[in-house]
Amino acid sequence: MTRPPKNSGAPSLGAFTAGQLVRLCDVAGLSASDAEIYARILLEMLGPVADRPLSLPPPSASFLSDDHTPVEFSLAFLPGAPPALRVLLEPGADAADPAEGGRAGLLAVRAMARRWNFGTDRLDELEDLFFPSSPHGPFTLWCALELRPGGVPKVKVYLNPAASGRNRAAETVREALRRIGHRRAFAVLPQADGYPFFALDLGDWDEPRAKVYLRHDHLTAARAADLSRMRPGPDGRAVREFFQDVSGYADVTAPLGAGPLRAGRPGLTCHAFTDRAARTPTGFTLHIPVRDYVRHDRDALSRATTVLRRRGMEPTALRRALSAVTSRDPRDGVGLVAYLALAHQQGRPPRVTAYVSSEAYRVRPPVPATRERVPAVG
Repeated sequence: MTRPPKNSGAPSLGAFTAGQLVRLCDVAGLSASDAEIYARILLEMLGPVADRPLSLPPPSASFLSDDHTPVEFSLAFLPGAPPALRVLLEPGADAADPAEGGRAGLLAVRAMARRWNFGTDRLDELEDLFFPSSPHGPFTLWCALELRPGGVPKVKVYLNPAASGRNRAAETVREALRRIGHRRAFAVLPQADGYPFFALDLGDWDEPRAKVYLRHDHLTAARAADLSRMRPGPDGRAVREFFQDVSGYADVTAPLGAGPLRAGRPGLTCHAFTDRAARTPTGFTLHIPVRDYVRHDRDALSRATTVLRRRGMEPTALRRALSAVTSRDPRDGVGLVAYLALAHQQGRPPRVTAYVSSEAYRVRPPVPATRERVPAVG
């Protein structure tokens, strides 16, 4: 049985998530004035659902989080620096259907483009691919804001390659890459079991990326280490170590189609393209859904701490971040730390990203210690 979080006294979805955001801004070293600006932006992006009382069910079965909160937070860690804070939102979360949700998302993105004076040319060029008249799938558009000092975020959008049908997802990704100038990109991607997301950086980015997310069922550490197509790529041993630290499973010898990660909770990779003339990606990220391979969030925090410390990163900010979004004991639920990711980008040091759930509507109960496939943490 699920239950509401202990700190669900906020009268509305907007007040609850904006409060979390303000406290997270403090963790990330942003000023009080920046926090106020970003909280206001969050409310504007949510639209009418911001005023929806938390005593009511979620406005939709949003795919963005396990409890259908249309908001998720993440912190990206580098050695010797405060974490970078991001917030992922679903504009139009109360839309009557996916087509209406897509229109609401596009309106929100274009309003931001006018406000902060950036172009949406690349997104406009792909509108017919990702916004058909009757879109399929669990979402149409998500928007991520990377929160910076000064109150002007970096913006990226996440689109659904299966909008025209799951059987057309690969072709949609291929055509999208071709249209925006990455004509050779699709051919270098590794084999995958699905194409869950296509993302674009919009606005003020040093090197705007097109990012393709791939799903990998039954993933093993050895296979994970072989999925990057960067040249030069990340150290394979470090990728295997990350997989093992997060999943709790040592590498195994397994035939193709078998592995420690379940098909229902697979690993994801992200392949980032910035140079249209390059034959290979300039970025690679491995995402592991840690919430599905631990008993509770204390175990997830322990694994995140191991990952961060191995790479010379201080875990204190992550502990503070979890306290900023909830007052519950980490042992009382699982899913507060949803994913851990190891990201590589050419010319930059590797970073670790922790994805933190809002839990505005419910807390997923911890897994009984006797449940199979959830390894104990030593």
